[in-house]
Amino acid sequence: MADCCNSTRRDEFVSSRRQFLARCGMGMGALGLASLLSDEVFAAAQTVGSPAKSTHFPAKAKHVIHIFAAGAPSHIDTWDSKPELTKINGQSLPGQNGVAMASPFKFSPYGQSGIEVSEVFSGIAKHVDDLAIIRSMHTDIPAHDVAQLFMNTGSLRSVKPSIGAWVLYGLGSANENMPGYISLRPDGAANVLNWGSAFLPGDLQATSINTSTPTVEGMIQNIRNEYFNRQEQRRELDLVQKLNAMHSQNLQKDPQLEARIQAFEMAYRMQIEATDAFDLSKEPQNIRTLYGDTPQGRQLLIARRLVERGVRFVQVWAGGWDHHEDIDDRLPASAAEIDTPAAALLTDLKQRGLFDSTLIIWGGEFGRTVTRDRNGNENPGRDHNNEAFSVWLAGGGVKGGTVYGATDPFGAKAIQDKVHIHDLHATILHLLGFDHTKLTYRYNGRDFRLTDNFGEVVKGVLA
Repeated sequence: MADCCNSTRRDEFVSSRRQFLARCGMGMGALGLASLLSDEVFAAAQTVGSPAKSTHFPAKAKHVIHIFAAGAPSHIDTWDSKPELTKINGQSLPGQNGVAMASPFKFSPYGQSGIEVSEVFSGIAKHVDDLAIIRSMHTDIPAHDVAQLFMNTGSLRSVKPSIGAWVLYGLGSANENMPGYISLRPDGAANVLNWGSAFLPGDLQATSINTSTPTVEGMIQNIRNEYFNRQEQRRELDLVQKLNAMHSQNLQKDPQLEARIQAFEMAYRMQIEATDAFDLSKEPQNIRTLYGDTPQGRQLLIARRLVERGVRFVQVWAGGWDHHEDIDDRLPASAAEIDTPAAALLTDLKQRGLFDSTLIIWGGEFGRTVTRDRNGNENPGRDHNNEAFSVWLAGGGVKGGTVYGATDPFGAKAIQDKVHIHDLHATILHLLGFDHTKLTYRYNGRDFRLTDNFGEVVKGVLA
């Protein structure tokens, strides 16, 4: 008599590809690194490490390092000197809902260009002849989350691809063993939509790296496999690829699973390349000293190492600029965190011959008011201002020693050669070799682009 309790069922031998991958994935160890690419990575399939693509015209830059000063730095305390504001300090300003607040910081001319820069950026100021400072930036809404999303995606409401995703979509990857777009951030910083790919293929979104810890293992969990050597991992992945090909040929393709397998492949390839890229102990001591042993010093040194290895777009989150009170002490502290590392980055890129092929951008999501913060703090700061702020660009294709645009005599509004977010994005794409009106992606029955239906290239900052 047959033992019914031990009888074999068909479903014990037959499983769907999804079930197989779920079971197999439990033993992949270091391939858990693919989780860094987040759930949106699996939204669509595209070849990871796609080859470099042709641009619309010769590019000035091949890589971008975007230092995002989240929190909105005060332009009139950093890059936009306003002596007229000092003359009316403490007086009411019509239409400004408060009394004038002069900058407590001294501005001095630097370089052959003689551009005035605040004392809080004395390190970067030494490179002012390499910078194009746009003093006439403006944006639509003075709310942090919305304005940050706008700066990073060109969209106020709907979920759109980030600028880094668009750049990677246009340029393709320059290193098949590394993600083409990486976001370096302290733990918990910012909304994932700021570096997402939205409706673009999922592998174009940023790989987000937690730089709150100095160790490679801390920044990239599961970077090393504790159980299998690389030959065993390769055999496992090859088996998955063969089974996937059989399933696709005989049954159907599943875009989500295709993208997941691609993420496994990228995670496998990153084990050696990424371990090297994020290991700062391999840098000479003089270079580490140049950048400084600080969180942002390490971030910018990693950014240089990533660009050196072909990463197309590196975003460095350098926040802490929301100074509603005690600006006398808090703003210099925030500036000190990035001043030495950013100056070191510019120096280092030049020494390595990477400056002319790398576009460096610094700036926040909006500016600050010319009046004391309306909350009436005893140690005042400045409130939000979307009508005026400053950013600077340097490197590939940028006309150094340049000031573009101007605000009114007090710094409250951009009034000359105004530059909108869409204009800035159009200019960045232009320096990378793209006509922003032609870099499009068809989705949901229409062609989308980073600059929506707007934007003009700011020719005054081009070399």
